[in-house]
Amino acid sequence: MAHHAEISAFGGIFLLLVFLNFIFDDKEVHWFDWLESRLAKLGKVDAMSVFVALIVLMIAVSWANAEQSGAVLIAGVWGILVYLGVQVVSGMLEGDLEEDLENEENGSGAAATSAIMKGGIIGFLYLEVLDASFSFDGVIGAFAITNDVIVIMLGLAIGAMFVRSMTIFLVDKGTLDEFIYLEHGAHYAIGALALIMLLSVKFHVPEIITGLIGIAFIGWALLASLQHRKAEKASLN
Repeated sequence: MAHHAEISAFGGIFLLLVFLNFIFDDKEVHWFDWLESRLAKLGKVDAMSVFVALIVLMIAVSWANAEQSGAVLIAGVWGILVYLGVQVVSGMLEGDLEEDLENEENGSGAAATSAIMKGGIIGFLYLEVLDASFSFDGVIGAFAITNDVIVIMLGLAIGAMFVRSMTIFLVDKGTLDEFIYLEHGAHYAIGALALIMLLSVKFHVPEIITGLIGIAFIGWALLASLQHRKAEKASLN
């Protein structure tokens, strides 16, 4: 609790960048078309998400106590650096993987075998970096809901055993393709968590509100996806 402001700044900025990079991305599917289409145009400007995150960070720093403002600023900057670091490592590994796969197609014999081995190792490391980044989101997001370490441990354990298995099942069955707005709902929930964490630098936000906001976005996205499916079927008929 003594370092709540720094944890909130670090986690809030990290999650905010996850949300901003999604919302500024030029996606094929828009949930709130009037908003997301305009934000996608802003996303064409280089480093727009980092620019917005720094503005939000400076506002959060102004909310902190005088003795904590420096620590909050440093924690927020570290949140940006860690997020960008994950992106850099992922990009480097992804680039090496694509290059090795191309060499595998063009090569033969020992060269092809070497490319396959190297590509397999790089692919493994790439997936591990992505998995670590997603797990990092979950750990940080847990602090937005509660500061009780026992509750966080139980929640993460349930997530590791149940949520991941459920996600793999939904992907295998193609369910995520049918409910096209679920990804949007998840990212809007992440954005809400980020703002709540940054607000908690100064204001107390009840845990029940934090949890219900995430559930509300996911439920809203699910209902919107079902309505979209019904509209598509009606148009085909």
